[in-house]
Amino acid sequence: MTLVEPDLRRAGSSPPAAPVEAPNWVPIRSLAPRHRARIARHLLALPTHDRYLRFGYAASDDQIRGYVRQLDFDRDEVLGIFNRRLRLLAMAHLAYAPDEGDPDASAEFGVSVAASARGRGYGRRLFDLAALHARNRGVQTLLIHALSENAPMLRIARRAGAEVVRDGGEARALLKLPADTLASQVEQIVESGAGEWDYRFKHHARRMQRLKEALSALAHRR
Repeated sequence: MTLVEPDLRRAGSSPPAAPVEAPNWVPIRSLAPRHRARIARHLLALPTHDRYLRFGYAASDDQIRGYVRQLDFDRDEVLGIFNRRLRLLAMAHLAYAPDEGDPDASAEFGVSVAASARGRGYGRRLFDLAALHARNRGVQTLLIHALSENAPMLRIARRAGAEVVRDGGEARALLKLPADTLASQVEQIVESGAGEWDYRFKHHARRMQRLKEALSALAHRR
């Protein structure tokens, strides 16, 4: 049975929902092939149920490693949020259909957040930025395939205005994207620049910390 969730606010069946606060801004970086090891560590650290929600099945370690190996960084976009130790806390995969710019062009969104980083709005931040990137590449529809029990993912989609269609234990959310504008292009440039600067700063700080620890260990040997 397929069920399209109604917009209760339009139907007047329930009072308006309380305003939802926007997630705090956090720098997000575009990932590249050299980040495969960090991506693998992030996904392999997910508990069994989180793997089930992310992939739609309880992915084994070998299946996750295969997924990471097959990531196409030239065609798709992979976005990540790092902590100060450069541990990948959350990542999103934006998989593009072959014909961007086509009236029916779409991109599929998937996201995962480390258990220790829940409740900070990272999933929503990644979704918003992925939608911006897709919009600026001429994509008209952002698509999410999720299990019906994946409430956090479906909640993010609904808040963005997506139409959610349920079919048994699975759900599909479709968000229509507006055409890109100069403002949306500039916003992406600013976001990308901030994410790159933040990553480089953390990388430099990490190297300096390691150097400090090495010098301290050497001093104690003397």
